[in-house]
Amino acid sequence: MNRHDIALIGFGGVNRALAEIIHHRGDELAEELGFVLRVVAITDLRLGSLMQADGVDLGAVFAMTGADTFAGWRGGAAVPQNDYVIRNTTADIVVEATFTNPLDGEPGISHVRAALESGKSVATTNKGPVALAGAELDRLAAAHGVRFEYEGSVVSGTPILRFVSETLKGLRVNAVQGILNGTSNYVLGQMESGMTLDAAVAEAQALGYAEADPTADIEGSDVRLKVVILANEVLGGSITAEDVSCRGISGVSSADIIAAAANGSRWKLVGSASRDADGRITASVQPVALPSTHPLAAVSGPTNAVSFDTDLLGTVTVAGPGAGRVETAYALLSDIIAIDARQRATAEANQ
Repeated sequence: MNRHDIALIGFGGVNRALAEIIHHRGDELAEELGFVLRVVAITDLRLGSLMQADGVDLGAVFAMTGADTFAGWRGGAAVPQNDYVIRNTTADIVVEATFTNPLDGEPGISHVRAALESGKSVATTNKGPVALAGAELDRLAAAHGVRFEYEGSVVSGTPILRFVSETLKGLRVNAVQGILNGTSNYVLGQMESGMTLDAAVAEAQALGYAEADPTADIEGSDVRLKVVILANEVLGGSITAEDVSCRGISGVSSADIIAAAANGSRWKLVGSASRDADGRITASVQPVALPSTHPLAAVSGPTNAVSFDTDLLGTVTVAGPGAGRVETAYALLSDIIAIDARQRATAEANQ
């Protein structure tokens, strides 16, 4: 049976969840998918780095506690050596799930570039490399005969990108708009129930929806990068983050919320992109009071949703989890499945 060796760059919630899926469901997945998954490298800010070409004992990794690091392990080091591990691991797939810097996409862009240059396919949930350097990295992957997959970069586990590229084949998508940030959507919902913005943000942080610094969620920069990805992947654009006007929800007051409710509307942070007849892309992120008839108006809590304006079907809307460690780990698994399918198709074509 075919096997894919995996290097996990970043071992926070998402990559740890992927490792748990591999550890607990590996035999079942192998039978269903036709290939075995084996983790051969891990890097983590706290644990350090580990490379074991014959496979990492994930049970032992999950048993680590407190101040434990990979120092003293065979192939281990107390500090994360991301670039070294990426370039020297025996893995054929690098799974990149580090923190997203919305300004420069680092260190994710460098991680992805190093993996592709060393002949390894990449699966990532990191929106920075896709939004800020996607075209370059796609070309680099093609030049080295590997894949760059990033389904989880927009709506976590909900398969938006493949839904368009595979399920909506034959349709012309002219516009896309969505609720692309579960944190801001949750906050706006709590404000509808009477909470202040600050109190709603604090609650979102306590529930794990918002980071310690919620700026990217509340001020829209997270959605801005996702809009870039959607505009380029779905509408065939070549825009950058600077082309997307951006305004977050900090300016939405309790009075605004009350006034909208009185008119049967709900405030949502909407990311949108459209293509005109000349092929020009217009894109924005802004809070909008949506009427109750709008397909995005009823989307509540940390759920995300995306509506596609198509030529033959009209508006098609997909909703699903926009966050969550297991849900996002599934997106990575779907990327690995796609990489395997492409490899098999290439091998068959070359026979």
